[in-house]
Amino acid sequence: MAGGFTGGLTIALPKGRVLDDSLALLKKIGFDCQPLEEGRKLILDFPERQVRFLLLRGADVPTYVEYGAADMGIVGKDILLEQQKDIYEPLDLKFGFCRLVVAQPQERPRTPNALHWSNLKVATTFPRLTEEHFNRKGIQVELIYLGGAVELAPLVGLSDVIVDLVQTGRTLQENGLVEVEEIVQSTARLVVNRASQKTKYELVMQLIQQMRAYLT
Repeated sequence: MAGGFTGGLTIALPKGRVLDDSLALLKKIGFDCQPLEEGRKLILDFPERQVRFLLLRGADVPTYVEYGAADMGIVGKDILLEQQKDIYEPLDLKFGFCRLVVAQPQERPRTPNALHWSNLKVATTFPRLTEEHFNRKGIQVELIYLGGAVELAPLVGLSDVIVDLVQTGRTLQENGLVEVEEIVQSTARLVVNRASQKTKYELVMQLIQQMRAYLT
């Protein structure tokens, strides 16, 4: 059993922007995960339901699921597209909506199309999606990977533009940046380890059906 929790399901939940919505969904189907929300625990067991929850950094959820340390997980589609893990994605959870966009300082000259850009330095937490985006346009860029605070990069001369997630756009505005292009839209997804999908089929499908019933 994943994580040593014999006979049940281990489910990885992401810290950060989609945690509140994830916990609200779980509460609707009978799991009160308040200790996770309050940051008191990283592991929470429901032995009567044969379920264990893990609280992880969002970007680590697909790795835990792919390698079987978790049977299932909740993670943003943006992370799934970036990491390309070999996991099953049965359900769009319809929350945690955000967009991956190209943004630049307000004072930078605007061109009608990114095809006119050249020799760009691009700071991002999503190097694979960023490189794919500009490659499709035939634009060669210098990628600068950052783990966070991407908005600062063009303000201090580290990059010309950024590729980052936005929800309301407020953070861009507060840092003097404007959106130029949208790369992809994202919502939270339920993911499943491929082996667990077969060996724990009934438990996995029961949870998927409960979530789907609530969402619809």
